[in-house]
Amino acid sequence: MKISGGVTWCCVALLLALTSVSAVQRELNSISDLKKINFGQSVPKHSLLLLHWFANTVTIDENNVISLTFDPNSTAYGSHHYGNCEGLLDPLPWRSQYRYYTIGNLAQETFNPLPRYVARPQRDFAGENRDRIIVRVREENTGRQTFWWVDHVYITQHFHYQREYDPAHTYSITTNLLREIREFSVGPNQQPLPYLRNRFGSSADDVDIENAWDQLACLGLLLYIVLEERSYYTPQSNHTTFGKHSGLYNRNDWCAAFANCCRIFVVLLICLYIMSI
Repeated sequence: MKISGGVTWCCVALLLALTSVSAVQRELNSISDLKKINFGQSVPKHSLLLLHWFANTVTIDENNVISLTFDPNSTAYGSHHYGNCEGLLDPLPWRSQYRYYTIGNLAQETFNPLPRYVARPQRDFAGENRDRIIVRVREENTGRQTFWWVDHVYITQHFHYQREYDPAHTYSITTNLLREIREFSVGPNQQPLPYLRNRFGSSADDVDIENAWDQLACLGLLLYIVLEERSYYTPQSNHTTFGKHSGLYNRNDWCAAFANCCRIFVVLLICLYIMSI
């Protein structure tokens, strides 16, 4: 009976450890980090369009506080409450005012649709409506105005033909990355392409980008930088390209991997101790 009980406790401990390992795998802090994601293979390219729209729609103040410019309860831009039932993200603080919302459901009827370049993208950027943005929001009503404060942003995707989200391709998005993406805004206040190209060390041809993307040229440049100029090992390649942004993992990745290994090691020690009793 002792052995059976020990095995049971070991199974529970290992399950908890594996569940914690399957949480958000990586933090994306810059466009350089975006280059390390396998867009077009394991992650839809459409995620970049959705993320570009989101970065240029939210408000970010001088203290890096993010707030939504729309009510996420109103189905605006394909948004709705997300219960985190599968434990994809951290549990909400006890009795907190925070809630999770997903944004970007192209099939959801709304009076506030996503812009055409997101809702009806070019064929190469269609994502089968799998990609989503998840935000953790605290609603504050001052009587005169309602604010929706955001303290966590994620990009994720549904498994093929399933409602559940894929934890292996769920990424935390920092305010710094959102600010970098905002520099590629489209419209009357957009930055000149030569400035953006030089600022982010791109080899893109301005004329080609403008001819291909017209009024969305800044977005086209961002996509070129992320998709065409990334340098990392891919399953289709038999070598690694070394350069300014080479390498599959950044420092945060190695730290997360090391922490996960330590967690599993501690659980195994506990299991051995329980079984020896």
